[in-house]
Amino acid sequence: MQRSQSRCRTQSALVETSLFHSSIPATFAMSLLHFSTLLAVALLTRAQTQLLRGSCSFDADSCGYTSDPAYAAWTINEEGRFITADSSSFGEKEKYVLVSPELELRDWSCMRLVYQISGSGSLQLHLRPEGENFDYVLWTAEKPSDSWLIASVDLRNMSGAYQLLFEAKPSRGMGNSVAVFEIHIIPGYCIECNFEEHHLCGYSNQWNPNVNWYVGGSLAWDPQSNLPDDHTMNNERGHYMYVDSIYAKRFQEVAKLVSPMTTASMAGCLSFYYQRDQAIGNFFSVFTKDQLGHYEEIWRPDVYATSHWKLVQVDIKAPHPLEVVFEVAFNSARGGYVALDDISFSSEFCHTETEPAFDPSVANCDFEEGLCQYYQEQTGGSVWNMVSVKPNVYRIGDHTTGTGSFLLTNTRYSSRPGYVGRLFGPSLPGNHKYCLRFYYALHGFMKLDNALALYIYDENNVAQEKIWTVSERSRDVWTEVEVTYLKPMSTKVSVK
Repeated sequence: MQRSQSRCRTQSALVETSLFHSSIPATFAMSLLHFSTLLAVALLTRAQTQLLRGSCSFDADSCGYTSDPAYAAWTINEEGRFITADSSSFGEKEKYVLVSPELELRDWSCMRLVYQISGSGSLQLHLRPEGENFDYVLWTAEKPSDSWLIASVDLRNMSGAYQLLFEAKPSRGMGNSVAVFEIHIIPGYCIECNFEEHHLCGYSNQWNPNVNWYVGGSLAWDPQSNLPDDHTMNNERGHYMYVDSIYAKRFQEVAKLVSPMTTASMAGCLSFYYQRDQAIGNFFSVFTKDQLGHYEEIWRPDVYATSHWKLVQVDIKAPHPLEVVFEVAFNSARGGYVALDDISFSSEFCHTETEPAFDPSVANCDFEEGLCQYYQEQTGGSVWNMVSVKPNVYRIGDHTTGTGSFLLTNTRYSSRPGYVGRLFGPSLPGNHKYCLRFYYALHGFMKLDNALALYIYDENNVAQEKIWTVSERSRDVWTEVEVTYLKPMSTKVSVK
């Protein structure tokens, strides 16, 4: 992909001094923020969690964050304690890019971002590894809001240094802006939570008119209540989540507590503690939910009521983004309660027999040292060739490093005019959900209809389904494609 694209590195050198304007008008600050929301979100800063390098509340300074000089400059608001990208400050620039100081986080970390998109615009988070030519998109938001929102983004453990880039694109026109209130980077996974912090680690209750998850514990504890003490601190000062049947009005009323969506592939052991009262009147289950809305039950209790906190450990494999959903259903107002606390995650599986028997990375290939486990169909000769070219203003280089190898096909070299042949991947077992990501570029096509397509084949080389085709917006740059599919039988992917 060319470096001029938004996902790629800019060629402008970064400078050490801050490249921000000093302030924005107070009238704009008033219109951008709802101060009641501002005060509520400010509670996040009271948390005692260890903050890692790269965290910033933009209180007194920018904490080493700088505006990329190739683009419009972000503005720190001295009164409101946030940083903003406003459409009125665009000038000739097309976007705003905020660059973090150099980070070296050797262990898995979680970034919690408090942000707001007013009017129309977008905000993207990129990761730029040291010494690489390309930036990687970690998270994207485009939905406007009237208040501050909290996003949770997993930062995988990396062996080398890297930087984070916040790319804001407010639409041109009055009233469009993107603001960042706070950046917190903490150790651990984003789905972990002990519910001692006011933002609840990004967990959200799916509101129901009658039954909902609430924060329990603290000094406001009612001595006549049958709810338990907190598990984390083992006293009434701690916090946990609970749902009670007292307000249930109808049969099978459901309360859902939903984790933040994972943003990186994960596999390991999910642990949590729960208490359950009056089990004959409630149903407690844990599900995973993917981006398409598909639910999969991963656990339900094997005992009825519990008189103390009970530990649960369940293995999960998440090669694609998902949410963890804690769901409780009640039969009546006398269905008791369910309490939940201390959700944690480990990259080690709870049970050794859960280790995956199949590693989907066998289908990975960067074509730097051959075709890996990919192969071409035997008829028509070899039309996919591994090449390496030196990039210049007229042609792009390899996507992996900029100077490496990639596969190239040209209709001029095909024995059948207009036909480019098929490239097959290795066989993949059925009943697994796969996420396929690849990059492509097209050049010289007058008509893009079916110029490039992705098919699913069965183990007998019979085409089952076309799952992707090139769009009319394709250009002569590296373009990312991500496709998810699930089939009951063994399959292989084919690029045609």
